[in-house]
Amino acid sequence: MSRPIFEVIALTVQDAQAAESGGADRLELVTDMAADGLTPSVADFAAIRAAVSVPLRVMLRIRDGFAPGGLDELCDRAAALRAEGAEEFVFGFLDADGAVDLAATAAVAEAVAGCRWTFHRAIDHSADRAAVRAAVGELPGLDTFLTSGAPAGVGAGLGVLAGELAKSGEPGYRQRILVGGGLRAEHVPELRAAGFDAFHIGGAVRAGGWTSPGDPARVAEWRALIDA
Repeated sequence: MSRPIFEVIALTVQDAQAAESGGADRLELVTDMAADGLTPSVADFAAIRAAVSVPLRVMLRIRDGFAPGGLDELCDRAAALRAEGAEEFVFGFLDADGAVDLAATAAVAEAVAGCRWTFHRAIDHSADRAAVRAAVGELPGLDTFLTSGAPAGVGAGLGVLAGELAKSGEPGYRQRILVGGGLRAEHVPELRAAGFDAFHIGGAVRAGGWTSPGDPARVAEWRALIDA
């Protein structure tokens, strides 16, 4: 069996280097965690890309919440990041009723055509998870759903996650489940035993929350826990 995927949020070069040295397989690049993670600048992406060799998934989100904001701006930011070498992305949008904003999500997917991407935790805040999966499941490049199974986090969503894993391979469920959002160390053994093979953390590898940098020792502890 292949080693599980371990993705860590990075905001800075220091974060990225800590995550890579601690054993992360991939980084999610964001800025402004006060808004739950927005698109980083091209300069920040370029600096991190130069500093580490692991794959980088770049957030495409320009406002707090799950509405897309300005689609033209989103697509322009995507184009600028691609021109700088970005190859993987993270995005996903809802409308005011909590349904997937398929037009916006498809437009951004088209803007990053040829790239792999993750539909992020907007699914956890949607009115109908199954409808989200059915709507976006065949969009080109989508290979991952980042989800905790519930708005409140993994602890509240374990049953939902297990139900979705059981549907693997069905339409809307062909993508990998990347478990993240309130993921705690005590959740990992149960999730691994159930068959989950991809995990995403951010604040858990920082001694003082989002104001402190990633700690390579904490990353290494999570790596060992996930691999156990």
